[in-house]
Parts: sequence; C-alpha cells; structure tokens
Amino acid sequence: MSAEQPRPARRSPHPRRVAVTSPRTAAARRPRYPATREIDEQTRLGEVYMHSLLRTQFRLALFVCTVLACVVGGLPLLFLLIPELREVHLLGVPLPWAVLAGLIYPAFVIGAWLYVRQAERNERHFAELVERR
Repeated sequence: MSAEQPRPARRSPHPRRVAVTSPRTAAARRPRYPATREIDEQTRLGEVYMHSLLRTQFRLALFVCTVLACVVGGLPLLFLLIPELREVHLLGVPLPWAVLAGLIYPAFVIGAWLYVRQAERNERHFAELVERR
C-alpha cells in the first residue's frame, strides 16, 4: 500500500486579511475638554473663539453706526438738494427742524433695539457653538 502524500495547499496571490483588535477596547478614552474651559483657561483655541465673537459683534456695531451716520448725515444733504422740503412746516415747525429735533430719536431707539436683538442672537449662536463642541 502506498501512502498518499498530502498535497500542499494552494497559495492565493493575495494574503488573507486579518483584523487586529486591542484587548483594551473598553479602555477609558482621553477626556474632551469643553470649549468653555478653553476660553476660561485662555488657551489658543479659546482666544480663537473669543476673537470670532468679538469680530462678529464689531461688524454688527460698525454696520449699525454706518447706517445711522448715513441717515443723520443724509438728512441735511436731502434738505440741501431738495429746497422745497425746507419750506414745508410740520405742526408749525419747519420740516428740517422737526426731523432733526424730534423724529430722528425714534430712529435711534429702533436702531438700538435692533442692534441689541442681533447682538444677543450672535451671543446665542456663539454659546451654541461652544456647547456643541
């Protein structure tokens, strides 16, 4: 009787993939620091966060001041370019005086209210961004 020799296994051209896992899969992960801590400790990342908020608030303030300056600066120009408006009277007072003395203040109040509303919205968005991280 002849004993048959086992055939050598065929080798594929590509080696078989093996998944390597760590025995410490449940190991504690490095704690993530909240962004508020970054800001409190004045780290570089905290500075970036605060700089972005300050830049946003500065742009808003610059926009509101520009709009109000254009309105206040534009009124005398309007009265200069359209002389008929200087002759109009509102409750016995010339229109330019009435506008500059009384009607401009409600515009300031509305502008201030809109500014505060938008500034608070910017701060809420910033707080959401910081908490989400």
